Amino acid sequence: MIKHVVCFKLNDGESPEKAKEVLLSMKGNVPMLKGIEVGVDKLHSARSYDVILVVILEDMKALEDYQQDKYHVEVVKKHMHAVTKSSVAIDFDI
Repeated sequence: MIKHVVCFKLNDGESPEKAKEVLLSMKGNVPMLKGIEVGVDKLHSARSYDVILVVILEDMKALEDYQQDKYHVEVVKKHMHAVTKSSVAIDFDI
């Protein structure tokens, strides 16, 4: 299993709750997801990111398919790229 984690720092004025809603919309629309969690930062420190996405996938092939999934690309990535100032990601075996 692979855990895919992305932290997003949103542009000023963007809604973390809207970003959360868009990210969670992958549930049921992106078939290779084995699990999904989305969190909104509560601390708001200088080093905090605003939103975190945690996705569980079966293997590296599923991760590659996820990155190319039509819904993920055309809906989720499109929105997140428009509202995100920066992001960091990590993918690891679980």
